[in-house]
Amino acid sequence: MYYLDNGIRRSKNGWFFLIGLTLIFAVLYLGSALFPGPIDPSVTKYFSLAMADKARLYNSTPRLLFILKFLLQIVLLFWLLFSHKGQTLFHRLQMICRDYWLTSAVSILCIWLLSKALSLPFSYYIGYYWQKAWGFSTQNPAGWWIDYLKNSGIELLITLVGGLLFFWLVSRLSRYWWLVGAILFSLWLVIAHFFLPIIISPLFNNFEPLTDSAAISIVDDLAQKAGLTIDDVFVMDASKQTTLANAYFTGVGRTKRIVIYDTLLDNYSLPEVKAVIAHEMGHWRQNDIIHGLFYGIVGTFTVFGLLTVLLKPWLTKNREKPPQLWAALQLALLLILFVSSPLQSSISRGMEFRADRFSLELTRDLSGGIQLQKNLASRSLSDLSPPPFIVWFSYSHPPALSRINSLEKAYAQTLDSLNPNR
Repeated sequence: MYYLDNGIRRSKNGWFFLIGLTLIFAVLYLGSALFPGPIDPSVTKYFSLAMADKARLYNSTPRLLFILKFLLQIVLLFWLLFSHKGQTLFHRLQMICRDYWLTSAVSILCIWLLSKALSLPFSYYIGYYWQKAWGFSTQNPAGWWIDYLKNSGIELLITLVGGLLFFWLVSRLSRYWWLVGAILFSLWLVIAHFFLPIIISPLFNNFEPLTDSAAISIVDDLAQKAGLTIDDVFVMDASKQTTLANAYFTGVGRTKRIVIYDTLLDNYSLPEVKAVIAHEMGHWRQNDIIHGLFYGIVGTFTVFGLLTVLLKPWLTKNREKPPQLWAALQLALLLILFVSSPLQSSISRGMEFRADRFSLELTRDLSGGIQLQKNLASRSLSDLSPPPFIVWFSYSHPPALSRINSLEKAYAQTLDSLNPNR
C-alpha cells in the first residue's frame, strides 16, 4: 500500500510539474506571437523592411492558431479524463462493447476521431486556405482533401495498431511494459525511416530520377569533392501542391536519397541549386539521419520511463486496464513533446548550421549561398526577424539572417586560415 501511495504521489508531482512547465511555455509562446517586438534593423542589409513586415504578417496567424489548437487539445483530453461526461462516455463504451479488446479499440478510435474533428478546422485553414490566400498553394480543394484523407488513413492505421499493442503490453507485462515498448518503438523508428521514401512518400507525390544534365553534373562534381557515392537523387513534383522550393535527405541504408523539389530546379539559379545539393550532401556526409535516430531512441526510452510514473493512476493491478488509460497516454505525450520541443529544435538547428558550413566548404561560393537564403526567405515569406523565444522553442531551421551571418563568419574563418597574414 505504501508503494502504491508513493507511486500515486510521484505521479501527481510529475503531472503538476509537466503542466506547469507547459503553461509557462504556452504563455511565453502566445506572448511572443502577439507581441513579436521590433524588426531587427540588420535585416535591411539583405531585405527590405516592407518584406520583413509582410513576412511577419504572414507568420503571425499560423503561430496563434498553433498555440490555440494545442490548448484546445489539452482541454479535450482533460475533459475526457476528469469530467463527469467524459467518464460517462468511457463507461458507456465498456457497457456497449463488453469485450476488453473491443472496448480498447473503440476507445482509441473515439479519441482519435474527437482529436481529428478538433484539429480539422486548423489543418484546413493553415494548410490550405492560408497558403492559397498568400499564393503558395497550387492545389484545389479536392486535391487538398485527397492528401488529407490519405494522411489520416495512415495515421489511423498506425494509431490503432500501436494503441492495441500498448494495451497488450500493459496487460501482459505489468512491470516491464515500458522497456519492451521502448524497444519496439525504437525498431519502428528505424523501419519507418527505411520505408518512408519508398512506400509512404510516393502516395502523395511522384519521384523521378534526376535527368537535368546541368544538375547531374553538379551532383557528380560535388560528390567527388565530398568523397561520397551518391546514386539516388530524385526530383519530386512538389509543384502539384505548392510554389515553395525545398530539398531534403531521407532514408536509411539502401533507401538513402536526396530529393529535390521541381520548383527548386525550375525557379532557382544553378549556383543556388548547387548550394542546396551541397547542403543535403552535408546531411549525408555527417550521418544526420543516423544521429537523429539515435537521439530519437534515447528520447523514446526517456519518455517511456516517464510514462511509468505519469500513468500510474490508470495502471491498475487488474489485467484489464481502463480505456481512460489511452486518453491519459495521449495527454502525457502531448505535454512531453511540447515541453521537449526546445531540445528537439536545438538539435535540428545545429544540424542545419553544420550542413550549411559543409555546403560552403564544398562549393566555395559565398554569394551563391547567400543568394539562396535570400530567395528562399523572400519567396516563402519566412519571418526575417522572428521572436527569440519562438526561434528557441520551435524553429527546426535557423532564421535566414542567422544562416547568412553564419555563412559569412565561416567564409571569413576559411580565408583567415588560408591567409593568416591578411
